[in-house]
Formats: sequence, C-alpha cells, structure tokens
Amino acid sequence: MGKLLTLALRAVLAIALAGSLFVQVWMVPLLSTDLEESGTNAGVRILALALAVLGIAAVQVTLVCVWRLLTMVRRGTVFSHAAFRYVDVIFWAVAAASVLVFALAVMLAPGDAAPGVVLLICGASLLIAGVALIVLVLRALLAQAVARDAEANTLRAELGEVI
Repeated sequence: MGKLLTLALRAVLAIALAGSLFVQVWMVPLLSTDLEESGTNAGVRILALALAVLGIAAVQVTLVCVWRLLTMVRRGTVFSHAAFRYVDVIFWAVAAASVLVFALAVMLAPGDAAPGVVLLICGASLLIAGVALIVLVLRALLAQAVARDAEANTLRAELGEVI
C-alpha cells in the first residue's frame, strides 16, 4: 500500500471521525430540541436519540479499528493474529449498526411515516447487514493469508537449517 494512498485514507478517516463527533455534540442536541418542540412522545424521543447516538458510536468504532488496521499495514504486521481483533470489532459494529437501522424502521412503522420510507430504511438495514457479511468474508481471507504467512515462515526456517 503506497504512502499517498495511506495518507489519503487517514485523511478520510480523520474527517469522518471529526464529522461524527460534530454530529454527536452539536446535531443530536438539536434533534432532541426539534423532537421536543414537535410534541413527540418522550419515550419515542429518547429511543430516537439513543438510536442516533449508538449508530454514530458504531461508525466511530469502525473508523478507529480501520485506522488501527491501517497502522498495522504500514508496519507490515497486518498478517498476524492481532489483526483479527480489529476485524471482529468492525464486524460487530457494522452488525450492530444494521440492527439499529432496523430498530429505527420498527420505531417509525406505527407512526405517521410513509410505508415507503419505512421500507427504504429496512432496505438500508439489509445493505448494512450485507457489509457485515463482506467483512466476514474478508476476515476469512485474512485467516488464509495469516496461515500462508506462517507456513512460509516455517518453510524458510527449515530451509535455513538445511543450508
């Protein structure tokens, strides 16, 4: 992975993390105020805010784990068992985000939301679940790469003993 690509990805991750922090600190309180002024039930308001905060937290966890994996790539240690921890956390964060989006659809379904909007949100939840499954496939590929790396190291050691 080239230095320019690594730098560009780090810039995108930093901007996304800063944006998510801005949304948590500034936009979520505004959402709370808007929901309160519109006369939304307190239970629904708390649920909506909790879904928003937890969804943003899932994104932030994913961003931090990708940053850590990028650091491992730069150091040349990504093909190790330590990388599995970050990939697993990414999978669970994305899976949680999918569940949170589906919970949002469930929350909106009995209200005044158009059925098409609820269906679109359910579709978004399905797409996010698909991303989680892609992460699982990539984890399996990482496992194969780690196994091949370990096998290559063993063969190198045996060849060194022979020579």
